[in-house]
Amino acid sequence: MRRRWSVLGIALCLLSLVSLVSADTLVTPGARVAVVGDSITEQKLYSKYVEAYLLACSGVPDVKVFQFGWGGETAAGFAARLENDLAPFKPTVVTLCYGMNDGGYRPFDETIGRNYENNMRSVLKKLDAFGVKKVVVGSPGAVDSVTFRPGMMFGDQPAHVAYNDNLAHLRDIDRRLAEEHKLAFADVHAAMYNAMPKAKAALGERYDVCGGDGFHPGPNGQLAMAYAFLNGLGLDGQIGTITLDLKGGSTASEGHQLIAASGGTMDLSSTRWPFCFDGDGKSSSSTRSIVPFLPFNEDLNRLTLKVKHLDAARAKVTWGAESREFTREQLTEGVNLVAEFTTTPFDASFQKLIGALGAKQAFETYMIKQVITTFRSMPAEVKSDAELQAAFKTIAERLTAHQAKLDAAARATIVPVKHSLKVEAL
Repeated sequence: MRRRWSVLGIALCLLSLVSLVSADTLVTPGARVAVVGDSITEQKLYSKYVEAYLLACSGVPDVKVFQFGWGGETAAGFAARLENDLAPFKPTVVTLCYGMNDGGYRPFDETIGRNYENNMRSVLKKLDAFGVKKVVVGSPGAVDSVTFRPGMMFGDQPAHVAYNDNLAHLRDIDRRLAEEHKLAFADVHAAMYNAMPKAKAALGERYDVCGGDGFHPGPNGQLAMAYAFLNGLGLDGQIGTITLDLKGGSTASEGHQLIAASGGTMDLSSTRWPFCFDGDGKSSSSTRSIVPFLPFNEDLNRLTLKVKHLDAARAKVTWGAESREFTREQLTEGVNLVAEFTTTPFDASFQKLIGALGAKQAFETYMIKQVITTFRSMPAEVKSDAELQAAFKTIAERLTAHQAKLDAAARATIVPVKHSLKVEAL
């Protein structure tokens, strides 16, 4: 009997560890995530944000990410290079973002839709044959209502209206294919398109959400893209909960160590970071600027402070260099620190991680576009030469080893961040 309970205890422990990862997420411990798309992916912005979130915010251990963007590419282009280019990384999860070029920069017609669907079917079939069973079928994004082909007409409609209609058609094809193949879907188009009028109403019509050229987004629009893909990956957004009990018994959830608590002050050390924003909050080069018009913090970035046994009607909360006032009801229910504070104690560390990921992903672009992809176009006599094939294999292995070093350097920036919270009754 004692032995049976021991086995049960072990099983319960294992279950508790598994439960730390959302049951619906595609990103499980040891996942290898390939971020695939056209020049918008090759900008290495949303791909950095996705990777930073997976490494520092998700709480899922040992996740690896590789960026496979290729400027000017369509779904057909990726289908042609899929097996060759993905081979060195061996992904278990792939996110796809095509359609911007597939739409042909003209009004939608049935030929565009048919070709796109056929090419995306080819991509999904090849991924399945390659062994990738977890795929996020991402839609194309949107074009800007002001900066995309200003003054130009596509038929009887302004260019941006007609092309967003085209992209919405392609989005619907992606959604249908995802449902048919029982795969995840990311509505990148809606994330950008829906945020755009709200952002322009607040920040001015010249505030571009989809880039200065109308379709290559800056950090703001790329954060909207990352939001769509992180949702598609099934991340639950619960960064952590910190509970300050003014009568004792303060606690912190997984990823946040309570070092000390006395009175209204808590000292913590966190290995699980919130996602941090940058910039002035007004320009398209600022990720912070799009946040008020996108439910990023609500859905993906919840670091919650709860306060128990506050006798006063209001209290001042100081976190890092900033202070904010809240009601007792708000603090009892819990406030999202990242949404309420414009700066955080994690900001500098997060930007260091983003910089390291930028260096890693830049090398990945070189590795794939300049070297690995050329292996598939070698003449027959080269492909049949065993010594040359061995040499190419060595090159791929050495490039992969260097990419791994850059990956390790990025991970080395994710260190515990010490921070304090102070709650003062008013």
